[in-house]
Amino acid sequence: MLACRMSDARDTVDETETSDAPTDPTPRHEDHAGGHRAAVLALVLVFLLVAAGVVVAVRRYTWCRGSDGAGSAVTFEVPEGATGDEVAGQLAEAGVTRCGGVVGKLLMQRSGRGSEIRAGTYDLTTGMTLAAALDVLTVAPVAAPTVDVTIPEGYRITQIADRVESDLGVPAKRFSDLALSGGLSLPPYLPKGTPTAEGFLFPKTYEFVKADLTPSLVADRMLEQFATEAQDLNLIAGAKALGYTPYEIVTIASMIEREAGVDRDRAKIAAVIYNRLEAGMTLGIDATLLYDDPTPDGQLSSSDLEVDSPYNTRLNTGLPPTPIANPGAASIRAALHPANVPYLYYVLCGADGHHVFSVGYQEFLDNVSRCLG
Repeated sequence: MLACRMSDARDTVDETETSDAPTDPTPRHEDHAGGHRAAVLALVLVFLLVAAGVVVAVRRYTWCRGSDGAGSAVTFEVPEGATGDEVAGQLAEAGVTRCGGVVGKLLMQRSGRGSEIRAGTYDLTTGMTLAAALDVLTVAPVAAPTVDVTIPEGYRITQIADRVESDLGVPAKRFSDLALSGGLSLPPYLPKGTPTAEGFLFPKTYEFVKADLTPSLVADRMLEQFATEAQDLNLIAGAKALGYTPYEIVTIASMIEREAGVDRDRAKIAAVIYNRLEAGMTLGIDATLLYDDPTPDGQLSSSDLEVDSPYNTRLNTGLPPTPIANPGAASIRAALHPANVPYLYYVLCGADGHHVFSVGYQEFLDNVSRCLG
């Protein structure tokens, strides 16, 4: 019995030892080695990519600092308030420098000269380095020589032409030929095909760059100024409210300009013109006939007053065919805003150039006797 129990014990021990033994032993140190190699390879790859990017960036930066050599001329304008970064981009867009964008800004910032850039117009070339461009842009451009001309209110084209020749050196004949050719227009104020630009060469003081002045440049500048003034005066809407075209309003303003000796008379002279037009009366304004002076000597004789001319407003009703001078803003404003008075007549009275106004003809004759003797 004892022998059998010892045998059973050994069997039990054997079975226990067999069941506790590992069934699938694996060499785990090999997995750790493979993972380590993959991580190293990834790091090497990242390093190579970063290194390649750095090389490309350095080459790009170096290239952007360089130039292609002087090329074609470029007129470059730096506006007021432009920053260094903005100028860097504009230089690249104009082809002056190689690079804008991030590199252009970086180059500008590293130059330390962005705040020294001066507003103005500069002569540069394509293919410059940023440093070379900044050598120009940080020195204020030399101002071009200029010349002024003053055109008084009420001047006619012939008088303007003489002033343009004396002050600007533009031949008077070339200027007047252009202004009287029918080739100038300023719609909707001066319609295309109008035979003269009289009335639309706005009177003021103009400054021109002295070089390369031409009749067209001078005339266009005066027309542009008229457009600016007309917009400020609301000429289009004002003319429509009165039942006239802008051109007719300027014609009326030109007569006011030539007739008025003092500012306070302008709106009343305008009222007389409108009142006589509405009544179907002739305007009887001698300044219109003087514009087409029959003699011409600047005076009107009794025979001149009988001349059959479309500018003779003693004989013809309505407005003269064109303005008779170039009016200023005050006369255009008076033409748009006539005084609310019933006057039909006026006569010059006094050394200061003022007029006296009347409704009836007899009162007018009395004023003529009193003022003119």
